[in-house]
This record gives sequence, C-alpha cells and structure tokens, in this order.
Amino acid sequence: MHINLNAMGTRMKRRRKELKMSQAELAEKVNVSNNHISSIETGKQIPSLTTFVKICEQLDTTPDFLLLGSLHTDNLPKNIYDSLALCNKKDLPLIQDIVENFVSKRE
Repeated sequence: MHINLNAMGTRMKRRRKELKMSQAELAEKVNVSNNHISSIETGKQIPSLTTFVKICEQLDTTPDFLLLGSLHTDNLPKNIYDSLALCNKKDLPLIQDIVENFVSKRE
C-alpha cells in the first residue's frame, strides 16, 4: 500500500484549521518544531510513529482518516466513531435506523 504524503498533509492541515489551531500551537502540543509540522503538511517529511499518534490525538481524529482519507470518520467525533466500531454487525441496522430517524426529523 502506498501512502500519499501530500494528501495526508492536506487532510492534517484542513483538520487543524477546522479546530482553529495554528501550526505553532500544534507543534507545541506535539513537542516538535513549527518547521516540522509545516514539512509534514506539505508532504516533505514523514512524522515518526510517536509524533503521528500525538498529532492524531491533538487533532481529535483517527490515523486512518489522516493516512487514507476515510470518509467514514470525516467530521465525526472520535468518541462516536470509536463506539460504533465496537458494535457488532447485528446492532448496525438498529443504529442506522436511529441515525436515519434523526436525519429525517431535521429535514
């Protein structure tokens, strides 16, 4: 499998901006330099595993979203995604009905 570092950096930057966080703020929280965050966002550098995990935590997102752009986690709070991942296949139709009920009431 090939990871597109430019796309990963773009997703990372977009998520950081959604949280109204600067590169400097993220760098400080992750304990790396601002230049390193910039290089990751532009696809010029690959973060270490430890740094990558810290970035995911600070951006409140999942590694699969940053790495692969999974649409299932985009703009979905991590705690909800994590809870859904723990459900068994038998529960999913009920969960889908509940979500569809909420969506139809909003329309």
